Amino acid sequence: MTDLTKLTIAEARDKLVAREFTAVELTDAYLGAINGANEKLNAYVRVTEDKAREMAAKSDEKIAAGNGGALEGIPLGVKDLFATEGVHTQACSHILDGFEPRYESTVTANLWADGAVMLGKLNMDEFAMGSSNETSYYGPVVNPWRAEGSDEKLVPGGSSGGSAAAVAAALCAGATATDTGGSIRQPAAFTATVGIKPTYGRCSRWGTVAFASSLDQAGPIARDVRDAAILLRSMASVDPKDTTSVDLPVPDYEAAIGQSVKGLKIGIPKEYRVDGMPDEVEALWQKGIDWMRDAGAEIVDISLPHTKYALPAYYIVAPAEASSNLARYDGVRYGLRVPGKDIADMYEKTRAAGFGEEVKRRVMIGTYVLSAGYYDAYYLRAQKVRTLIKQDFTQAFDAGVDAILTPATPSAPFGIADKEMASDPVKMYLNDIFTVTVNMAGLPGISVPAGLNAQGLPLGLQLIGKPFDEETLFRTAHVIEQAAGRFEPKRWW
Repeated sequence: MTDLTKLTIAEARDKLVAREFTAVELTDAYLGAINGANEKLNAYVRVTEDKAREMAAKSDEKIAAGNGGALEGIPLGVKDLFATEGVHTQACSHILDGFEPRYESTVTANLWADGAVMLGKLNMDEFAMGSSNETSYYGPVVNPWRAEGSDEKLVPGGSSGGSAAAVAAALCAGATATDTGGSIRQPAAFTATVGIKPTYGRCSRWGTVAFASSLDQAGPIARDVRDAAILLRSMASVDPKDTTSVDLPVPDYEAAIGQSVKGLKIGIPKEYRVDGMPDEVEALWQKGIDWMRDAGAEIVDISLPHTKYALPAYYIVAPAEASSNLARYDGVRYGLRVPGKDIADMYEKTRAAGFGEEVKRRVMIGTYVLSAGYYDAYYLRAQKVRTLIKQDFTQAFDAGVDAILTPATPSAPFGIADKEMASDPVKMYLNDIFTVTVNMAGLPGISVPAGLNAQGLPLGLQLIGKPFDEETLFRTAHVIEQAAGRFEPKRWW
């Protein structure tokens, strides 16, 4: 029997139906892999062995009876942002110590309804605030990739670093993730995995710990484009408990893979050629353009003139919403409580001890921009900029562009505790330069592995689509995947 953890979701699904192995055997293979690697990678903050085996045994019964779901017996990891009933859900924050919800998020409930198996909860930046998975209360995640000839530990990107690292290291068949400003696509690019942020409203946000409610969106991280399509179909749904979820049929995304891209117009935005971008990122982007042209797509130059304002506007809107959302963590009803001389003192001590430095920074920025006298000058103006960014994309799509091709990140993965990044938060925020526009406009975006840099580290390309047109993204991303090939880290763990 081949190493079961090497199989894609599509391969494992077909072999489970053919009874070549059982869901319990597949789950045990992943649990063994986690047991052997997690100490070094720190991808999981809680492994749910008993629950996983119990779910897998039920899947075997369903498969035997011929009524298995779309993901029957497939073992997945869950980002610690999704509420899982009776299981550790802490957004990797000290302030939620010991919290085990009595309800299930809609996204994970959809996955379990389709037969998926939960392996455990995955590490992440605290409250999804970070681009390197170094702000987690449980410590940084280590990227399974290393530069050639180097032992330096690298970041996997953030905030879904645990999801990306676990998928890249074959510690789960696929993973749930969330994206507020690039938190699916940037880690996917840093680990040579595929990550899609669907259109805002495609997946329910109910039961997902909120960071910035008008930007947050759940999506999958997977080993290849087909697996991402399979996962998104199960995750997506309308939900009466989330009024921002959209009541549109969920297509069979997998059916879009392999369809011709002949005649599609692919836009290349001039504003994404930023100062200081490494030559290898520019060269990879050009390679992606050539691959799309060779596959029959028409390449057109476009302009998205308000792109340069996206990052500063994002870092006003997101912290403002975070300061509002995180006000609920006060030590009264659940999680950490630090006693004080009165209730106000208890609030202050609990929040001071419970939140990490990055979360405190964003809450303070957000509170400032929402305060009297500054609301109009900052928050209101940022929302107006957001409208202009959305209009840029609308004009490009109205002019006939089917998808937009850009780099996913401005660099390859960098070192854990990188001095430059650690000393200057703005340098860390610049990691999101190619991804935040997509969240500000509510559009779908996918990151697909496209090559390696001179040090043998992964680089990704991003495709941006029209609202609720994820199918075109899967079609175009598959072309890049076929041209570039797949990439796996050399095992050192």
